[in-house]
Amino acid sequence: MQILIYSYNYHPEPIGIAPLMTELAEGLVKRGHQVRVITGMPNYPQRQIYDRYRGKLYVTEQKNGVKIQRSYLRIKSKPNLIDRLLLELSFVFTSLPQALKGERPDVILLTIPPLLVCLPATLIGWLYNCPVVLNVQDILPEAGVRVGLIKNKLMIQALEALEKFAYRTAHTISVIADGFVDNLINKGVPANKIACIPNWVNLNFIRPLPKVNNSWRATHQLDGKFVVLYSGNIALTQGLETVIEAAARLRHLKEIIFVVAGESQALERLQKHCLACGADNVLLLTLQAREKLPQMLAAADVGLIVQKCNVISFNMPSKIPLLLASGRPIVGSVPALGTAAKAIRESGGGVIVEPESAGALAAAVLDLYHQPELAAQLGCKGRKFAVENYSFEQALDRYEELFADAIAKRATNLDILPEMSSKQSLVDI
Repeated sequence: MQILIYSYNYHPEPIGIAPLMTELAEGLVKRGHQVRVITGMPNYPQRQIYDRYRGKLYVTEQKNGVKIQRSYLRIKSKPNLIDRLLLELSFVFTSLPQALKGERPDVILLTIPPLLVCLPATLIGWLYNCPVVLNVQDILPEAGVRVGLIKNKLMIQALEALEKFAYRTAHTISVIADGFVDNLINKGVPANKIACIPNWVNLNFIRPLPKVNNSWRATHQLDGKFVVLYSGNIALTQGLETVIEAAARLRHLKEIIFVVAGESQALERLQKHCLACGADNVLLLTLQAREKLPQMLAAADVGLIVQKCNVISFNMPSKIPLLLASGRPIVGSVPALGTAAKAIRESGGGVIVEPESAGALAAAVLDLYHQPELAAQLGCKGRKFAVENYSFEQALDRYEELFADAIAKRATNLDILPEMSSKQSLVDI
């Protein structure tokens, strides 16, 4: 198959959808498919174009058999809502010529958000008469409205109309959790148009490793410590202040240390909160290079998943499969009825506590600190669940099948149309 992946984020960005789409593209190439990626200049999480791509309108690269076509982005390091809109619009307009400059695709995989990218991808699908598979990683504008990011009523209405357009024009919609399925069906999307394929983890890359002689622990002087780790995006939905306040409650236990790895701008805010709370047992680190991820996860005694109370139920953090695969127990400070809580409960790899409750979070960490056998048991169950449900090979099989099915159905529909037209003409005669 000739596969076109339309993804705003891609390698070398270290977190979020970028590593997933990179693994998917390269995995499809290894199976004999031709893969072309339309993406922006790498900028995440610093929200600054990486040095080697700065000042360029277009860049075309080859990496592990994948053709990567990058285009200019208008980006600000501290964006307001208008800046975010202009960023999406810049990608919409600059990416379209890149998408037209290359082999005709048999199928297009489009990742959202950002939502506006459905416009050029749909146009390409129409021009080339090929199906568009919409990969939904988050549901906008609903998620943005819930956390207060989007407040303008006209903006909300426009985005809701765009969301309906994206669902209507896509041939198939792939979602990452069951909560997404329910949400889309409630919005009138036919169930037979939706496929649930969870985000995966490379189980050979992320695996249980010993804490003894762990290079990451040694580098950060964590030997002999009980490490409680949060790593990844620090956004409005997380509320990492709860983690800082929980750490402050446990600061009398010198063996326990909380480690938060995230974007430098967000860390500045958390540093102020640490000082205000007296949380001197928190180590704040910038996001670590992807190659250090296995050692970092193995260095943890507990992994944290944190969400605010108002996070919409379908939100599914990509950190969950990673922590489960690492064989470390999870403490989920998340809404009890949400998708994240459901995933942690089903895995058997962690415990759920009330979100935005520093006391509940501290108590759960303390329980695992005093019960290493329980922590080990949760970690083993989590790894087993990850192997059975989040393997990359399983996801690759399902995407390959999904693409082939979309192509076959489109071909069948095209064959039927001339036949219907011919029958109609005979009736008219």
